[in-house]
Amino acid sequence: MAEIHHGFARRIRRIDVKHARLERGYVGRVRGDGLIEFKPRRRLPAIPWRGLLYLMLGFAFFKAVVIAHLGTVTYEERLARLAAGHALEQAGAYIMQPDPLSATLAGHLARVLR
Repeated sequence: MAEIHHGFARRIRRIDVKHARLERGYVGRVRGDGLIEFKPRRRLPAIPWRGLLYLMLGFAFFKAVVIAHLGTVTYEERLARLAAGHALEQAGAYIMQPDPLSATLAGHLARVLR
């Protein structure tokens, strides 16, 4: 008797899990024999691509303003000092390396800032 109850509890738990998954969205389809099946919709983690793009563009603009304000030579000297520091400073120096976008923007901003 206890074994029958254990099997029933296991089936109920499996149904509860399936219903919880179906609450987050489902896709229904008709099988070849006419039975309608509902399967949970697979959810991939949403990556905010637009937000990441804005973040990268904002960071490139920030680097361009710093490069235009300090000048290329001074900026490179400060990056060299930063690269000589500990691991976190070296990572910062790597990230702050002038990329083509920030260098181009810095060229245009240098005329405005001076």
